[in-house]
Amino acid sequence: MAFNPPLQVMGYIATRRGDPDRGPLVRLRSDDAALRAVVDGEFVWVYGPRRHDLAPVMIDDTVPRGGVVVRDLAGVTLSEIVRLVKATADRPVLPPSLA
Repeated sequence: MAFNPPLQVMGYIATRRGDPDRGPLVRLRSDDAALRAVVDGEFVWVYGPRRHDLAPVMIDDTVPRGGVVVRDLAGVTLSEIVRLVKATADRPVLPPSLA
């Protein structure tokens, strides 16, 4: 299993109906993305304290190291700790507690 340190939610964007950019999204730094072997536009599972959701990744180097900014993810709030797991079709995805 690869090294996958937890990340802190540093920002939360909630959209409204009619907003041009809507839906789940995770923004993180390029070095944090490289550590997890994900690229811009790739989907990841976001494991929060209450649930997990699937969201695409956007590389954004303005996000602080060790943090993420999420959009429209109901299972997380500001300052919570999350883990990102790359969603791949070639192997089953296990929650961090079972990996």
